[in-house]
Amino acid sequence: MDMTDRRRAAALSRTFVATAMGACLVAGCGAIPGGTGGSGDTLTVMTFAPEGTNATNMPGMPGMAKAYEHWVNAKGGVNGHKLRVLTCNERNTPTGAADCARKAVAEKAIAVVGSYSQHGRAFMAPLEAEGIPFVGGYGVSSEEFQSTLSYPVNGGQPVLLAGAGHQLGRVCTQVAIVRPDTLAGDSMPVLLNSGLKANKMPEAADIRAAEDSADFAPQAREALTDTTGGTGGGAASSKEKDREKDKGKGCVTAVLGERTETFFDAFRRADAQQRKPQISSVLGSVSQSVVDRTGGKESPFEGAFLTSWYPVAADPLWEPMRKVISEYAFGDDRVDPDDSGTQTTWIAYTVLSEILHRFEPGQEVTARKVARALNQAQGVKTGGLTPELSWRYQDMRAVAGFPRIVNGRVTFQIVQSGRLVAQEGEQPMDMTATLEEAPRAA
Repeated sequence: MDMTDRRRAAALSRTFVATAMGACLVAGCGAIPGGTGGSGDTLTVMTFAPEGTNATNMPGMPGMAKAYEHWVNAKGGVNGHKLRVLTCNERNTPTGAADCARKAVAEKAIAVVGSYSQHGRAFMAPLEAEGIPFVGGYGVSSEEFQSTLSYPVNGGQPVLLAGAGHQLGRVCTQVAIVRPDTLAGDSMPVLLNSGLKANKMPEAADIRAAEDSADFAPQAREALTDTTGGTGGGAASSKEKDREKDKGKGCVTAVLGERTETFFDAFRRADAQQRKPQISSVLGSVSQSVVDRTGGKESPFEGAFLTSWYPVAADPLWEPMRKVISEYAFGDDRVDPDDSGTQTTWIAYTVLSEILHRFEPGQEVTARKVARALNQAQGVKTGGLTPELSWRYQDMRAVAGFPRIVNGRVTFQIVQSGRLVAQEGEQPMDMTATLEEAPRAA
């Protein structure tokens, strides 16, 4: 082929490609092979959580993610993009968490959304290496509030425990906390004590338990002794007597995930003298479904104090989520609308959708661009379920060990007639200032 023929062939090739691209634009046939943007692209995300393990399980989170996928794609996708949701069983192990993160990398996920893992070090490193944002984690690992690629929607365990300290500090004479003997559990007493200190209460007795234990009788006996005056052996001081007169009784809070129910069963049996200290926990360790399963009005959790990040499950603000679950969960009994994991995943996907709608039509969407959009986000709304969320530098907080807490709000709840309801006389409270005064907990 001579030079003239080569030029003619090249011109014909360019004409063919241009014609094909024009036809695609008119017909809306999606992105050219090899591209990552375009209005017809499929965007891949991942949600991971532990399922079927001997410790805490969060099956409602991947279940909610799949329901969201079905719903949003039935509406035409997100800003012109079909959403592909991958789920992964994190198995409550560092290896499992790292495997899920590596799968997200391999599948070119633009974000990991609404997920649960205690093993932040294991999953954040692979995500950070590829610039993949972690949006709306459950808040159980300290890395979620430290990594510049993490975008929390709640204050995680730090604000729940500080809130529990406030809730108990107003009514208790002394407090004991029963918590997992794990790295994540080690920070719990410090955080609880920050709320107690704000109410001029002494530090809580710290009682450790194996995360996957089936027998909490020793911890139950210890907690009962620590909160009913059996530890000192001597006469109470006048200051302690005044506190006991002004307040109520000893209080026991347990934060053991799914094992919380097992602990309080042992605690009830250990209290043979019916001293009945005030019991307490946080959403995630106790939920409406747990109360229902353990007897409703007759549940041992009747009268229990709870702290949450969100409005009570019966609040009308949750109706959009409930509608999606009823129509698109397809009988998936993992998805409980009263579960805080399910609720967190719903909020996380609401955030992702809002951020994706801020991209221009046809604009390329990558993990790094999503992270950049999150870094510049102003006032992401979640339908009133949280304050408006923003993760700009000026939105960070001076909380030792948890600088990326941008939502420190907690709500105070109580189990009343078998239902979780708002605690009378208590308004949502921001725990940021309390946590800023706390010593470093992680």
